[in-house]
Amino acid sequence: MTMRDIRIIGDPVLRTPCEPVTSFDAELRDLVTDLMDTLLGAPGRAGVAAPQIGVSAQVFVYDADGHRGHMINPVLEVSEELQDDDEGCLSIPGLYFPTRRALHATVHGFDQHGEPLTIAGSGFLARALQHETDHLAGRLYVDTLRGEIRRRALREIRAGRFDSPRRA
Repeated sequence: MTMRDIRIIGDPVLRTPCEPVTSFDAELRDLVTDLMDTLLGAPGRAGVAAPQIGVSAQVFVYDADGHRGHMINPVLEVSEELQDDDEGCLSIPGLYFPTRRALHATVHGFDQHGEPLTIAGSGFLARALQHETDHLAGRLYVDTLRGEIRRRALREIRAGRFDSPRRA
């Protein structure tokens, strides 16, 4: 089991759009395994994206609402129906804020062997799929916040009011 260190807000890799995966090889399969090991060892987990462990590749793993898997080079489709719930992130540990997301999400991409893959979900799974896809574009959930909630989140982040960095 290889758990990798989670990168914390402020690390530039979290704000850099990831490169698409072009080689579906043993190295990619090792990355998927490391991501899943890191996810399963992390507290309060729903997913981990490659940039969160310092890798600029369009890869994420998820474990939400009884669904567990991975996605390579995702393309996200979302519904117009919305949901509001608290959301957090392993890269901003200990902080949770009400975050608006689409109620339903579908992600199209590939599995670790290069085979086409589609994942669809509602509620918490939809939230996780959106959150992890955002990571691959260099976005964090706090970027979606608005108004006073966003101002409060940014104040707490600037003040370092999130849990100290630690291994997942």
